[in-house]
Amino acid sequence: MSALPPKADMRQISSNKSSLFVCRIGLMCSHFNNRWTRAMPKFSGGCLCGAVRYECNAEPLGMAICHCTHCQKVSGSAFSVNIVVPAPSVTWQGQSASYADTGESGKPLSRKFCRNCGSSLATETEALPGAIVIKAGTLDDKSWLKPNYHIWTRSAQPWVQIQSGATTFPKGRT
Repeated sequence: MSALPPKADMRQISSNKSSLFVCRIGLMCSHFNNRWTRAMPKFSGGCLCGAVRYECNAEPLGMAICHCTHCQKVSGSAFSVNIVVPAPSVTWQGQSASYADTGESGKPLSRKFCRNCGSSLATETEALPGAIVIKAGTLDDKSWLKPNYHIWTRSAQPWVQIQSGATTFPKGRT
């Protein structure tokens, strides 16, 4: 991309293989193999009734399918599909409520949900400081999701089939 500023004008915000930067005008870019590219575009989502909306302007730190008993209850299903992102990268609109919980890990967490329709939106936990876990079912566009691991598989329902070769953790990753 020729219109991007020089690397010296960028502020680094991650330190993985392809470093993520924010330029002075707030454009997210990555620098890999001496080439600039725009980072993943923003993604957005919200609750069932539309009263609570969010936007995220960062690439996910991870995508996981969680089989813990708490996620089973919160999702009303056998598991929850989750996207972990830096908490400061998410902006919220609308009134949500929170429920203080203790995860199977024994660590405290806060579950964010719509106070109107009850949709589960996100979780913040001491197990992932500085991050927020977005519930993937709330995304406007789910077509790009590719969860890269399963956690709390010791609590997985016996009828759930986890793909052979998938990365699994009997408990959480932390």
